[in-house]
Amino acid sequence: MDITKEWLKNKSACKDGYEWALKTLNNKPMAADEFINALIKDEKYQWASWVLVRVFDKPNNVRYAIFAAEQVIKIYEKKYPDNDKPRNAIDAAKKWLDEPNEKNRADADAAYAAADAAAADAAAADAAYAAAYAAAAYAAADAADAAAADAAAAAYAAADAAAYADDAYAAAARKQMRIKILTYAVSLL
Repeated sequence: MDITKEWLKNKSACKDGYEWALKTLNNKPMAADEFINALIKDEKYQWASWVLVRVFDKPNNVRYAIFAAEQVIKIYEKKYPDNDKPRNAIDAAKKWLDEPNEKNRADADAAYAAADAAAADAAAADAAYAAAYAAAAYAAADAADAAAADAAAAAYAAADAAAYADDAYAAAARKQMRIKILTYAVSLL
């Protein structure tokens, strides 16, 4: 698939992203992987994720969300070893991916609700590191939500949560995490 200025306009790209794209595209279509790699090179990680979730079909959005969640789930599990709801949400999304039927969609929906509640509990329990633990749990919940409902929004949120999941990471480590997740996503194209 090619990215064009018309495609970006039809997808309601933000003004800054659209202007960046106009300079990059130079009035020529660009293959999606090349376009996304250019965004990554320019450290436009959220924009790259935005494009990815709009290019992907639902199964690839779910794969993207699962991968992002798996990158950070250990942060949550280290703090809350007895709460397996976020891990169950990831597993439910995987199960839906293997067999996308109504029962597995409903299970993913239930797992999303449980993991979302776990994330809220984490945020309430430890203000100092709430963002790290909650983001990890939300990433897992989003993976399940990708299977249950809005794959595009869930994949974007999971990747974003993974990028900011642990405040103990140095900025360079967060950057590496984002690039790792986006590189994986580009490999799905």
